[in-house]
Amino acid sequence: MYSEDFDKRNELSVIFFVQVNINKNKAEMNVLVIGANGEIGTRLVRKLKEAGHEPKAMVRKEEQVNQFESEGIETVLADLEEDISHAYSGMDAVVFTAGSGGDTPKSKTKVIDRDGAIKAIDEAEEAGVNRFVIVSALKANRNEDSWPEAMQHYYEAKSAADEHLRNTDLAYTVLMPGRLTNEPGTGKVELSEHIEDIESRTITRDDVAAVITEMIDNPATFGKSLDLLQGETSIKKAVSGIS
Repeated sequence: MYSEDFDKRNELSVIFFVQVNINKNKAEMNVLVIGANGEIGTRLVRKLKEAGHEPKAMVRKEEQVNQFESEGIETVLADLEEDISHAYSGMDAVVFTAGSGGDTPKSKTKVIDRDGAIKAIDEAEEAGVNRFVIVSALKANRNEDSWPEAMQHYYEAKSAADEHLRNTDLAYTVLMPGRLTNEPGTGKVELSEHIEDIESRTITRDDVAAVITEMIDNPATFGKSLDLLQGETSIKKAVSGIS
């Protein structure tokens, strides 16, 4: 007997692939990357393009446009604190990589990590873009006692946005990487709905971007919240192993 969760993921998969076929009639996808100028976002748009997709880099400042357009990457100016609806035109998927960071003032964290993410999610529903990946943070779905006191506001914002996404009918993935580093990617990760051994472990931003690229069109990752850390399994195998 199929579980209710399996039925929902199967339904989301059908909706998603019908939408992509209608929009493009080919395998590659138009992917809006919100926060494209960030350290994960910059890596992600390049990896998506290398994989044959058509990323659209959403940036806030005019001077940020050239760095992407010089690489043949479509760019759109939009600010999460203003109207962003124009950025969604023709998109098959959205990846929300914007984030204020744990050291940002509480007020700004709420504006970007909570309210901005919720706006982006709602806009996807309004625009009929069914696939949505959000980059959250490891522990965001765990007991609040595990959150460092200095970053309570950050985890609260991430958790609220994640829960908002989970309560939609979108083909979502909540990706929760651990402490991020700028070291070169290893191509090997641990990806699971719950990783028990998480202390003192990290994940490179390169590998986060590579995981998103690999999972963007994988139905097994729909309706899932996934922890991500450096590991011993190839990214392709780790993503294909999600069930």
